[in-house]
Amino acid sequence: MFNIEEELKKLPKKPGVYIMRDKDDKILYVGKAVILRNRVRQYFRKNNKTKRIENMVALVDHFEYIVTDNEAEALILECNLIKENRPKFNVLLKDDKTYPYIKIDVKSDYPNVYITRNIANDGAKYFGPYANAGSAKEMVDFIKQKFKIRQCRNFKSNKRACLNYHIQRCSAPCMGYISKEEYKEQIDQIIMLLEGKIDNILKDLDKQIKEKAVSQEYEEAAYLRDKKIAIERISQKQKVSNITENDIDVIGLAKNEISVCIEIFFVRKSKMIGREHYFFNDLTDVPNEEILSSFVKQYYMTKEEIPHRIMLKEEIEDKEVIEEYLTKKVGRKVELKSPQKGEKLRFVEMAENNAKVTLENKSKDKFELLMELKEVLKLDKMPRKIETFDISNISGSYMVAGMCVLQDGVINHKLSRRFRIKTVLTQDDPKCMEEVISRRLKHSIESVNSGFGKLPDAIFVDGGITQERAARNAINQYGLKIPVYGMVKNDKHRTRALIDEQRNEQELSEDLMNLITNFQDEVHKTAIEYHRKVRDKEITKSALDDIAGIGEKKKKELLKHFGSIEKIKASSVEELIKIKGINEQLANNILKELKK
Repeated sequence: MFNIEEELKKLPKKPGVYIMRDKDDKILYVGKAVILRNRVRQYFRKNNKTKRIENMVALVDHFEYIVTDNEAEALILECNLIKENRPKFNVLLKDDKTYPYIKIDVKSDYPNVYITRNIANDGAKYFGPYANAGSAKEMVDFIKQKFKIRQCRNFKSNKRACLNYHIQRCSAPCMGYISKEEYKEQIDQIIMLLEGKIDNILKDLDKQIKEKAVSQEYEEAAYLRDKKIAIERISQKQKVSNITENDIDVIGLAKNEISVCIEIFFVRKSKMIGREHYFFNDLTDVPNEEILSSFVKQYYMTKEEIPHRIMLKEEIEDKEVIEEYLTKKVGRKVELKSPQKGEKLRFVEMAENNAKVTLENKSKDKFELLMELKEVLKLDKMPRKIETFDISNISGSYMVAGMCVLQDGVINHKLSRRFRIKTVLTQDDPKCMEEVISRRLKHSIESVNSGFGKLPDAIFVDGGITQERAARNAINQYGLKIPVYGMVKNDKHRTRALIDEQRNEQELSEDLMNLITNFQDEVHKTAIEYHRKVRDKEITKSALDDIAGIGEKKKKELLKHFGSIEKIKASSVEELIKIKGINEQLANNILKELKK
C-alpha cells in the first residue's frame, strides 16, 4: 500500500517531474520542480492552496516522479505529459490549431502566393502567422488582384489565356505576356508589402506613375495609381499605433467570476497581423502567473515560428528556463518581457483590455442574469451550476424523472440525466422527487469523478411547495446546504415564479423569467420523452413478446412496418401476412391476442 508520508521522505533533492494519481491510477496533475522534495511536499502541508489544488490533493491516492538532469529537461517532459494525458487539474490549452501563413515559392520562375499551415525547409518565403484564415485570405486576394500574379496552383504553358487574364486579375505568364524579370519585380514588391516595407513600394510606384504619364500611357498610370492607394489603405489598416517593436507576441489576461480569457496580439514588422483568444473555465481562483506560465509553455512548445519577444504583464515563475528552451529551439535569443512603463506597457494593457472586452462579449448576458439571480435569491455565491428535476408518470405507472443542468447560464445537454423510480410503488410525486435527488447527490458525495460532477450551487424542482420540501428532505439526509426552489407555473403553463420553503414567491425580471421557463421546459421535455420511451417499451413487451411464434426478429419487422402496436391491432390478416415470416395462422393469432 502506498504511504504518502513515507514516500514524501524518499523524494530526491533534484529537478524533475511529479505525477499525481487517484485510486484508479488516473493522472490528476503533472508538475515540474527545480527540487522535487520541496515542491511535492508543499501539496500535503497546511498552507494557502487554491480551492482547485485542495480538490486535487483530496483525490490523490499516490504519486510518482521522474528525475531529470536539469530544469529545462523537466520543462519539456512536463509539457509532453500534459499534452499526452490531459490531466483534469492542469491548466489545459484545448485549442491545438495551427495558424495560416502566406507562402511565396521564390525558387519558381513565376512564383505563386498562397496560404499554407505547414512550414517546410524548402527555400520558400513564409509570412505570418495570421490569427485566422480569413485575414490571410483577405491579404492573398488583395495581392492577386492588385499585382496580377498567376492564380493557378500548377503553372504550365497554355494555348490561350484563362479568364483571370481577361478580367485583369492575371498578367498571363503562361502565355509569355510578361517576362520573368517583370514578374519578379511584382514578387519583390509583394515581399516588401508583407515585410511592412511600404515606403519602398510607394516610391517605386510614384516613379512608375510619372514614367507612364510622360509616355502618355494613361490607362497604365491609372492602374498604378489605384494600386498605390489600395496599398496605402491596407497598410494603414494593419498599422499598430506607436509600436516600434518588430517581432513580438503580446499576451493579455482577463478574469470574471466564471471564466478566464487570454488574448494574443501578433506583431510583425511593426504591424499587427492578427490576434487570437482562448477561454478557460474553473480557473478563476488560480493566480494569473500560474495560468500564464502554463499557457506559454503549452502554446509555444509546439510552435515552429516563435517571435523574438513575448510580452506579458506578470513575471512568470519559469521565465528563465522557458527562455532557454525557446532560444535553443529557434537558434536565436527569445525573451519573455514584463514591461513596467512606456509604450510596451501600454501595448500589454491594450491586450488585457481586449481580453476583458472579449470576455465580456462572450459572457455578458449570461453573467448578468446569474448575478441578478444571485441577488434576487440572496445566494451566498454565484449559481454557476443549477440542477432541475421533474417527475413524469400516468396514474403511478411507468414512473420516471428527468434532470437538466444550467451551467454558467447555458443548458448543458451532456449533463442531462434520466431516472427510473425504484422505491416508490404508488403515485406520490414528492416521494419520487426525494428518491431521485437523494440518488443524484449520492453520486457526487461518493465520487466527484462520477458522471454527475460536483454538487450543484442550487436546485430547482418542477412544482410547488410540496416538491420543494421533498427536495430539501433529500438534501438534509446528507447534511448539505444547497438552496432549493420550486418552479411554479401559471394557467398558461408558463413559469410564474420561484417559490422558497416559506412559500415566498420571488419576483423575476422578464429576461430571468424566460431563462428559467426554458430551463423548466427542457427538464419537462426530458422527463416526458423518457416516460414515453419506458411506456412504449413496456407496452410493446407485454403486447407482442407473449404471443407464441413472435420472436425478436418478427417483432422488429412488425413494428418497423406498422409503426405501433395500435396500428398492428387495426390491421387485417391480409396485411399481416405480407410481413416476412408471418403466415395466415400466425396472423390470426396476433390479432386475437392483441384484441383481448
